[in-house]
Amino acid sequence: MRTSSEIETISKRATRAAGFPWGIAEEIGKNIKTLELLSLTGIENLNLYLRSVKGKQVHGPKEICADNSLESAAYCPFYTGSALLDSANKVEEISNLTFHSVNFPILLIPFLNRLSEKIGKKILLRIDDVDFLLNLNKFISVSKDFEGIVIESAKIVRIEVLENENSFSEKIWDELYDLSSETFVEETDRLKENAAGAGLADND
Repeated sequence: MRTSSEIETISKRATRAAGFPWGIAEEIGKNIKTLELLSLTGIENLNLYLRSVKGKQVHGPKEICADNSLESAAYCPFYTGSALLDSANKVEEISNLTFHSVNFPILLIPFLNRLSEKIGKKILLRIDDVDFLLNLNKFISVSKDFEGIVIESAKIVRIEVLENENSFSEKIWDELYDLSSETFVEETDRLKENAAGAGLADND
């Protein structure tokens, strides 16, 4: 079995050899390691993508908009993911984004997972008909079994920034608060006398 260190190093070098700058290659090394830890076929998707674009020009978004498309090309997941991270505040402000035609969109996931952590909100990613819930770079949940899957191209990729909400009702919170209040200590005259500053001698 290959170690995480091996996966990161080889992924980084292969990305650079395919024509991407070292900065992107460094990011991809870390990203593929993350995908493999999540059993999301990072190595296979990376290998196929790099072989398909080696020596070719690839494209990312020039700016981040609510609706994004290229006239005659598909989006590169590396440059698209980097652009989304760099425009975190704008992504949060727009909150609902659509990208038309993205190559190997699984390679976007680590970028968006880190974006979720950066803005402090969950992100719902929909690749065609599959949903991924990205939770502050802590964990990812998928709407169906996705182990061993390769997606060479997605017609539609949707990104939705979710507002933070409590997972419990106010009634449950109040009940728990009432239980916690049993630890409160009633103030007594003795506690008042021993409070900070009480009983100090006046040296003037």
